[in-house]
Amino acid sequence: MMEKPIIKPTQGIILISEPSLYDFYFRQSVILLAEHNQEGSFGIIINKPIETRLNEILRDFPEFDAPLFLGGPVKTDSIFYIHTIDGIEKSMKIMDGLYWGGDIEAIRNLIDLRHITEKDIRFFIGYAGWNPAQLDKEINEKSWILSRTNVDEIIRRNTSKLWSTHLKSMGKDYAIWANLPADPSFN
Repeated sequence: MMEKPIIKPTQGIILISEPSLYDFYFRQSVILLAEHNQEGSFGIIINKPIETRLNEILRDFPEFDAPLFLGGPVKTDSIFYIHTIDGIEKSMKIMDGLYWGGDIEAIRNLIDLRHITEKDIRFFIGYAGWNPAQLDKEINEKSWILSRTNVDEIIRRNTSKLWSTHLKSMGKDYAIWANLPADPSFN
């Protein structure tokens, strides 16, 4: 049995799905936990870019050819975003240098003025949410590995391979999992 780092689910950590998790949304997912408390938990899948671009979905938005990511199964008819812009009203700090949401008009203006690039903001369709104690139960059932991360890894790098690269960085016991196919029937 592998020794896992003892990390508690808190705002700003990532959840890495165990290889046995086959759910469409969560298979080989890395989720940034935006909030975890007695009322529940929520976060976004940060490693699943989709083919659609932001301006294909938001037609009245300034021209910003940013990729969209599949954020999770909750509210898939809505766009959510994380960013590195300090001072945006109504945004929630996730960790030093990274924020959830905020005043969309301020974001629009900064995009219009070209003060925001793809390295400053990521857009997601949907998010992941858990009822009170549900995430703790899933962690106890070994559905998730908890790990630490940083802003660069979340928002400034190509995150599509994050599941495997993060597992490899955790040592040889986890690196074995990194090479497993997303669909075990291909093995």
